[in-house]
Amino acid sequence: MKLVKKLSLPILLCAMFSCQKPPAQQELTTEQTYQEDWKSIAKVNKEPDWYQDAKFGIYTHWGPVSGAFVNMKEKQYLPGWHGMLMYGKNGIPNWKTGKLPKKPDGTPNTNPTKNYLHHVEQFGDPAEYGYTYLIENFKPTGFDAEKWADLFEKSGAKFAGPVAMHHDNFAMWDSKATRWNSVNYGGKDISQEFKTAVEKRGMKFLSSFHHAFTWMYFAPAHQYEGAVSPEDYDLYTTPHGYDDKMPTKEFHDQWWAVLKEYIDDYQPDIIWFDWWLENMDENYRKKFLAYYYNKGKEWNKEVVVMFKETTFPEATAVRDYERGRPNQPKKDAWVTDTSPGTWFYRSNAKFVKTNELVDILIDIVSKNGNMLLNVPPNPDGTIPVEMENLLTDIGGWLKVNGEAIYGTRPWTIFGEGPTRIPAGGHKIERKKIVYTENDIRFTKKNDSEFYALVMDTPKGDIVVETLSTKFGVLNNKIEKITLLGSDEPLKWERNEYGLVIKRPAKFPTDYAHAFKIQCEGYRETDIGGDLEQNL
Repeated sequence: MKLVKKLSLPILLCAMFSCQKPPAQQELTTEQTYQEDWKSIAKVNKEPDWYQDAKFGIYTHWGPVSGAFVNMKEKQYLPGWHGMLMYGKNGIPNWKTGKLPKKPDGTPNTNPTKNYLHHVEQFGDPAEYGYTYLIENFKPTGFDAEKWADLFEKSGAKFAGPVAMHHDNFAMWDSKATRWNSVNYGGKDISQEFKTAVEKRGMKFLSSFHHAFTWMYFAPAHQYEGAVSPEDYDLYTTPHGYDDKMPTKEFHDQWWAVLKEYIDDYQPDIIWFDWWLENMDENYRKKFLAYYYNKGKEWNKEVVVMFKETTFPEATAVRDYERGRPNQPKKDAWVTDTSPGTWFYRSNAKFVKTNELVDILIDIVSKNGNMLLNVPPNPDGTIPVEMENLLTDIGGWLKVNGEAIYGTRPWTIFGEGPTRIPAGGHKIERKKIVYTENDIRFTKKNDSEFYALVMDTPKGDIVVETLSTKFGVLNNKIEKITLLGSDEPLKWERNEYGLVIKRPAKFPTDYAHAFKIQCEGYRETDIGGDLEQNL
């Protein structure tokens, strides 16, 4: 066997955090209640075992706005906030400053937005064909919850659900709190059909809410002459300008009314929040958390809340990093929501490759996170063929390697190799990150069993430098090494340069490869037992 003569790079051996044994599942009771204050709410088990075990979920950006992005030219790009930008005949002020962006010469940019020009070309003047026109023409004729759930189950997702309400204030359920819903406009209770199909397959039901930003989202519509009639204020909100950052009490109450209705009627296991909620009255945020967590106790199930920015204290809910992720493990569980392309349907959509998403999932899991993947359906509710293929491929990989993903916890260190991402990181995925065969990530099942996931197919022998006898990161004796999905016996040697695994003749998948490492004291009965946290 060819041995490595020296290490390519020094390896930092400090453990980033101590992996603690997960607390035993506590029996839920209805005796205790969470009060509407942060200290009381922080007593919740915000990251129950079922959530930490799941690792991978799906949600769907779909609704009336999906129909705005048809007939796009091959290389045409339109930002996703169409309900806001379609009213930009004379430009759109920055929602933060309330001022128009400037041209290179320093003058205000009053040029029409790309979305406005596209909308006029496709439908007509927004004064006549406004956002309500898109709602009236929402026709979910291709939506089939059973087909969706079959595909999502095949992908390996353990939780799934709809974007229940996006910035456009449109409810994807049979709402009594707002007339702007998918039953009145579309004839389908999307949430109920979705929930039934998902839960039938043993998946948890997730729903996301983005309607805090509605206040700013429809501000341009009020500035566009003739666009908003008073009878439609219940969609567009009451008239206000860009400088009116704090929504009215009426807006706050309606925000809560639709959310409470959804909780009561659909009992989601997970609620995910988009940004801007941090700008609203925190009393409403506390009211939501206390109510939802108390409802979970009433339903005798542990529910999960995901959030962005500074919406909630991290002691009370699970932090989300949109299209980003930490560059080191976090003690608390966290989540990344991401999309294989744009968030909503585009007729000229381009999708990333399966290999890239698999690598992102592995990196996330190694650092104590979960991945929430967006699926953007076609305007009629069918799933694009490209997305079907992508999800099927991910599911194929997880069928072979899921043992190294599901039910795992971070190992002593999360990984090794040359590829690193910047610290923290919203929009990290805008940077092209390519993992190599020298990039390895670790996960673990218990004290005697962990996994080394090699992020690309090796051309030669695999060298895991972290497992060198010289450094003492692993004090246990290795008893057995196997490649998940393969029956081929492996030849390996552990020495001062690392754990050297002879390259297998054949790899079972086209993407990353998981090597199962069983240490001294390992017993077959350990499989599926309690998850231990200290290696």
